[in-house]
Amino acid sequence: MAISHKPSVRFSICSLLMATLFAYSAFVQLNDPDWYLWLPLYAFASGIHLLQSIRIFGRSKWVAGITFCMALFLFLKVVYEAYAYGGFGEVASLDMEKRVVREKLGSGLVLISMFFQYKASDVADSPVRVRREQIWKTIEYGMLMLVALSFGLSLTFVVLVKEIQG
Repeated sequence: MAISHKPSVRFSICSLLMATLFAYSAFVQLNDPDWYLWLPLYAFASGIHLLQSIRIFGRSKWVAGITFCMALFLFLKVVYEAYAYGGFGEVASLDMEKRVVREKLGSGLVLISMFFQYKASDVADSPVRVRREQIWKTIEYGMLMLVALSFGLSLTFVVLVKEIQG
């Protein structure tokens, strides 16, 4: 079976869904005091996923690497803030009402998604065909799980906030 150098339709749909989620995340950062940190992160992540969803593959590899580094920096910053102000219990917290937890999860989702995008472009550029199909399946299933987790957490947060405010 010939393996395409382009992502599958499933991977493209996952990328489009993640692009939508990150675009929304970038939009809601506009009212935050530290928007200048988070807006570029989510905007770049959204752009990379959008490029991958329309199958412009491999052209955004270096931007994915830069975005991965930005996400890693912001993730470590938020984990340090959580530890400094609340100890290990705050670092491990999943209380979505807290800003630090939302920022930790957001930067973590960008980190994981950029890892998948970077690896997907590596597989597409690789001249070795031996395990390419298996690696593609792993990346695709990882993206599917990431989409489910991302939208599940977002929906849980929206429902939780409405329940608390209502």
